[in-house]
Amino acid sequence: MDVKVKVDKLNLWYGTNQALHDISIDLYDNKITALIGASGCGKSTFLRSLNRMNDLVESAKIQGNVIVDGKNIYDKDIDVVSVRKRIGMVFQQPNPFPKSIYENVAYAPLKHGIVKKGSDCDELVESSLKSAGIWEEVKDKLQAPGTSLSGGQQQRLCIARTIAVKPDVILMDEPTSALDPISTEKIEALMLELKKSYTIVTVTHNMQQAARIADHTAFFHLGELVEYDETEKIFVNPKLKKTEDYITGRFG
Repeated sequence: MDVKVKVDKLNLWYGTNQALHDISIDLYDNKITALIGASGCGKSTFLRSLNRMNDLVESAKIQGNVIVDGKNIYDKDIDVVSVRKRIGMVFQQPNPFPKSIYENVAYAPLKHGIVKKGSDCDELVESSLKSAGIWEEVKDKLQAPGTSLSGGQQQRLCIARTIAVKPDVILMDEPTSALDPISTEKIEALMLELKKSYTIVTVTHNMQQAARIADHTAFFHLGELVEYDETEKIFVNPKLKKTEDYITGRFG
């Protein structure tokens, strides 16, 4: 297995409060890694550190390395915009732009100069919507507002928007927690399809979801990475009692 993202001794503080303690983990290419653990244990903070979203928090201070394809994204000479282009983010609540479905997908590729207006852009929008499993539902209403779609459709539109800038890694912060079971099933099926082309890291509170879709699972507790292994080993035969207690519902 090829390592796509190598995290080495990552520490993060919000002011004087240390939120992440010495996190070291290898995230593998074309695999889904699930981050599990109780609320407030550092999962989303860790996820956001993988594409420097925490830079937007004034009090955040970071030490350590996040190496993507051999380059530390926290090096001084790194362009943060290009980091976020390569490492896309899908949030818990679908957040389409207040624009048409077409413009939601086309906006960033046009801005970054990935495509020019016209047939190239049309093709990219179509292929991104197809990859996100929503093309058939929206192809006849591309000029309708993205916000007019259902919650599950909006989330797939946001995934299409992320795919459109051709990232290497897709981060997902509880992408199905605001969705109904049918929409959740569609997003999970989509994630399994997308991992053929992308490395995916997802935060989930849903143990069953982690068991269904993740190749590897990382268990966080109080800002520490307690245990990380293949998902089946974490759920069936964890090495540590703390992991077993969390998975069996004894705490968290």
